[in-house]
Parts: sequence; C-alpha cells; structure tokens
Amino acid sequence: MIVMRKICIINQKGGVAKTTTAVSLATGLARKRKRVLLLDLDSQGNLSTCLGKKSEKTMYDLLINKISAKNCAIEVEKNLHLVSANNKLAEAEGIMMGKPNRERLLTRAMEDIGEDEFDFIIMDCPPSLSLLNQNALLFADEAIIPSSTESLSFVGLQKMIDLIDESNNTFDHDLMVSGILPTMFDKRNKICMQILTKMEDEFNG
Repeated sequence: MIVMRKICIINQKGGVAKTTTAVSLATGLARKRKRVLLLDLDSQGNLSTCLGKKSEKTMYDLLINKISAKNCAIEVEKNLHLVSANNKLAEAEGIMMGKPNRERLLTRAMEDIGEDEFDFIIMDCPPSLSLLNQNALLFADEAIIPSSTESLSFVGLQKMIDLIDESNNTFDHDLMVSGILPTMFDKRNKICMQILTKMEDEFNG
C-alpha cells in the first residue's frame, strides 16, 4: 500500500534555509520519479519565486475561497506541482481566526487529494508562531527543522521541538520530527563547529 508522506519544513526563526530545503528536497524527489506537491505557506512567496512559478489560484483561495487543491496546483516540472502564495495569504490568517476548528482548515482543504495521487506533500512554512504553522503541524505527519549553526538558532531549535510536543499533546496528534538539518555551516568557523557538535550531542547525531 502506498502511503503519502506529508512533511512540513518548519522553524519559527527566519533565515535558516527553510525555502532552500523545501525546493531541494522536492526537486530531488521529483527527479527520482516521486510525485510531489509543494505548498507555499509563507505570504512572502519565496518558494514560488524560487521555482519561477505562480499559480492563478493560490493558498489563499485554497484556505479561504474553498477552491480545491487540484484546481489550485500547477505543474512546475515533471512529477512536481505547486500551490503558490502571495502577500494576500497574510490576510487569510485573520479570516481563519474566526472559523470553527481553525487549526485544521488546511487538513480539510486538502481532503480532495487522495493518498495515491502524490508520494509527498511538502510544506514551506513561515518563520513565525502563526495559525498557518499550526495548520501545517496538524496536517503533516513529519517535520524537518532546518537550523543554522549559530547560537541563537540552536536555542530556537529546542523551542521549536517543544512547540511540536505541545501541539501534539494539545491536539492529540502524532507529528514526528524526522530530521534536524544543520544549515549555514562553515567548518572553518569555530562557533559553527561547536554548535554542530551540540546538535549532534543533544539530538543523537
């Protein structure tokens, strides 16, 4: 039985290469003949810009106007599809706040996507403690947390893991942290080396 994997690329800290991670993972999988759907959950739309594609219907339409995911997604390349975002997505959060079961709006919006239609759904999440991120945490089965090898980012990494644990407990969910990805690493930099060692020690290498 094929099981579709739903992965959020998430960290509340900005500038840790979340979008780069999402693009690299998605394009790599697509070129290995895996069917991938990318969701741009950041109103800055950096993921869409990186891919050079913007869908006519966006994440705003998916979440607020209830346009189906199939009608929002566009093909980027063979095996790779995208639901893009723009600055209108920033307005969505305020609207979502007034809706019932607001933390699971993304889950409901994606119900028309069957388990056999994609091998992976990958979400590029915004650098914030937002309702959009909470929706991603409850829709996803796995989280990958990119974290730059500098002191403040290491502190933020532990906070992000704590937030995932809190979300799982509050909403009776079972999101697994499947990877912590060190980024911005320079082996010539002593602090980078120290932080990488701390990551390996703290999170079992």
